[in-house]
This record gives sequence, structure tokens and C-alpha cells, in this order.
Amino acid sequence: MTSTTTPRIGARVLLLDPADRVLLIHALDPTDPGHHWWELPGGGLDDGETLHDAARREVAEETGLTLTAIGRKLWTRESRFRYKNRDHHRIDHVFLARTTTTTPEVALKPTENEKAGLIERRWWTVDDLEDCNDKLLPAEMPDLLKAVLTGQFNDTPLVIAG
Repeated sequence: MTSTTTPRIGARVLLLDPADRVLLIHALDPTDPGHHWWELPGGGLDDGETLHDAARREVAEETGLTLTAIGRKLWTRESRFRYKNRDHHRIDHVFLARTTTTTPEVALKPTENEKAGLIERRWWTVDDLEDCNDKLLPAEMPDLLKAVLTGQFNDTPLVIAG
């Protein structure tokens, strides 16, 4: 677990399928089930792990999909939030990746924390995201996905707060 003083470093993946849909995970706070959100697959780095290695490992554990390549970094997002009655501080590095399949290739390996908070996984189009009334992390996800898909994404990784 993290504290508010020391940020936990993480890697997340904007994972696109052959139809240019993005995979998001619907999660909730087990201590406050009314607090739920959609986020990219990913999580914290293990000791000695690189960002790319963590991104590949997290995607495999959370989705069963194996990635041979991780693309460029799209953005870094720093956030402070309350989860399971504790304050957390995260800095997530978000990378672009593509998959040729949406069918899990390896067994999922969710942590106990992930098991307690997982609602579902879903592939989303830009239109789906624009119509979503749930909390998206980051909130700018529809515009970010649109920019990636139309080639309008800046070459320099963005810095997103929130």
C-alpha cells in the first residue's frame, strides 16, 4: 500500500484491439462500493522492474493477454485518492500497445485486492466513451483515445493531473 508522502510508480497500457477499441477495467472500492470507475489495465512496479516489463506483466495478469511489444509513452498521470480508507499517491506512466486478439492467452492472476474490486472488463469505442456516464480515469479518456486514433497525439508525452 502507499502513503500520501511517497508516490507509488505504476505502468498502464492504452491497449487497442484490431477494431481500435480500448480495454478498460471497471473497478470499485470494496469499502465504498458506490465509488466505482473505469481505468486502463496496469499497476505498480515490482522491485527492480522496468516500466515496460511492469506494463506487460500487469496486462497479462489482469487480462490474460500477452504483449510482445509496448509502444511509446503517451502520458504520465499523477493522482491522489482515497481507497480502502487510506490516502494514496500514484504516478502512472501510460503506454500504447496493440493486440491482435481479445481472447485471453494465459491464466489471469489477479491480486486479492483486484479480486475484491473488479466489476468487469470491456472494450470501448470512442463513441462508447463519449456516451459513458461513469467515472473514467483519466476523465479525458475519450479525447485522448480520439487523438491517438487520428494521429493527432503529440510526440511528447503529456502530463495529466487527477
